[in-house]
Amino acid sequence: MNNRDLGPRVIVALDYATGAEALAFAQRLDPKRCRVKVGKELFTVAGPALVEQLVARGFDLFLDLKYHDIPNTVAAACKAAAGLGVWMINVHASGGRTMMQAAREALAGQVRPPKLIAVTVLTSLGAEDLRETGQTEEPAVLAERLARLAAASGMDGVVCSAQEASRLRQACGTDFCLVTPGIRLPDAAQDDQKRIVTPGVAVSSGADYLVVGRPITKAVDPLAVLDRINAEIAAATGR
Repeated sequence: MNNRDLGPRVIVALDYATGAEALAFAQRLDPKRCRVKVGKELFTVAGPALVEQLVARGFDLFLDLKYHDIPNTVAAACKAAAGLGVWMINVHASGGRTMMQAAREALAGQVRPPKLIAVTVLTSLGAEDLRETGQTEEPAVLAERLARLAAASGMDGVVCSAQEASRLRQACGTDFCLVTPGIRLPDAAQDDQKRIVTPGVAVSSGADYLVVGRPITKAVDPLAVLDRINAEIAAATGR
């Protein structure tokens, strides 16, 4: 179990179709109780201006664009993202060592560089999905191999399923950051996630930050759900 003081550990996924919807929902959140995530759809629609507005409102922001390209392109993108004042950015570990090292070097010299993490295996992918792409390893084995590569390439951590968190914590050490999507409360719908766990199990397994979307954003009382998740985290960690 990880008992480091990590600040707010819930990252609310702002998966909205417009910037106006995202900002309206963010008004209902408290930056002291959660962080927020902006992904591909919202960033494509609303762009850097939305990111800057959320940062100005006091939110630590995870810019979830999963960069995966040639090293120079990924490095330039990471540097541009850092300029927006974001708290965390990510790349695909499957982009390889050279790409990840280029991303790391691009953030050198930043006064407050964002956390740089790598995606291992998407939580929407099961073993059969991976076999269709030519991957013969089971999800947990592949996730560990990519996490070790990410650590060796200078990443601060990885995005992974909470089902692999304990394994990756043991493989990569206590200072390696583990960000886990696919988090659901026991009575929540599974939606399109295949490898999911509850908040308490996730942090007990070694997860640092939990990405939660629809269970909060679709709730009648989002703060009540957020508080329930934070309470489950506190009970699991003893903090």
